[in-house]
Amino acid sequence: MANPAPTSSPRLIGIDWGTSNRRAYVVDAAGACVAAHADDVGTLAARPGFAGALHALLARIGGLDGVPVVAAGMIGSAQGWREVPYLDTSVPLDALPDHLFPVDDPRAGRRCLIVPGYVQRGPDVDVMRGEETQLLGALALGRRDGWFVLPGTHSKWVRLEDGVIRRIATFMTGELFATLSAHGTLAPLMGGEDDDDGAFVDGLDAARRGAPLSHALFGARARVVSGAMPAAQARAWVSGLLIGTEFAAARAWDVGTGTLTCIGAHALGARYARAASHAGVGFTALDPDRVFCAALARFTDRISP
Repeated sequence: MANPAPTSSPRLIGIDWGTSNRRAYVVDAAGACVAAHADDVGTLAARPGFAGALHALLARIGGLDGVPVVAAGMIGSAQGWREVPYLDTSVPLDALPDHLFPVDDPRAGRRCLIVPGYVQRGPDVDVMRGEETQLLGALALGRRDGWFVLPGTHSKWVRLEDGVIRRIATFMTGELFATLSAHGTLAPLMGGEDDDDGAFVDGLDAARRGAPLSHALFGARARVVSGAMPAAQARAWVSGLLIGTEFAAARAWDVGTGTLTCIGAHALGARYARAASHAGVGFTALDPDRVFCAALARFTDRISP
């Protein structure tokens, strides 16, 4: 994703700064995105020179002297620029713009702020950083209630009630899939395509049967060595199993009684749409760039250059 320098007056620069990648958006006073840039300078690549990495990014999008910066994601973690305390889930998403955390920019000339994540306390402790900004954007687009899934390295399932987070459940789906593809017993079998619909659905069905995940994963190897499944289908089958595990857990949360809203990249979102259809769950998708810019529009009224 890359756009030319903005042609209308920039009001705010927003950065979705994750572990491996970052996306930057420039919005005007109306909250419209007037420029964007994406690269692979995530927090791992930028560490420890975050200020320098920020200014290199700003140079790529035209400098924009004095325009404030709001950054969300792992940039606010212990491995980021500053570790920003989590907000409790009792704090409504609408209040998120009131809790931005300022950081010192050694080159000065602009305000730099980091969006805090959320923590869910109690017996099922869970956390998020970055997804809260996308959820704020969903609110801005009129989605204040229901279940949301934000797939990725760590897939988040979130229940909102009138703009308040009532439940967070994280699945290490993307990380586990990448690890299994690169290391261990299954890696030699996972060189095929992951868009084989029949194998993907078979994996979804395996998850629905409810076997413990480590046992079910060995089923991929068992199927291949026994001749029950071609090795070329193993990758799609494992993808279905891991995503299906999320939906199997979600059955206990009454997700099927409403519509699941997905905020994620198109290709990955399509797999979740297929899984939802197979599970009989209503499904709708929101573009992640659109929701992030909608969240930035909520920040513009609270931030002065």
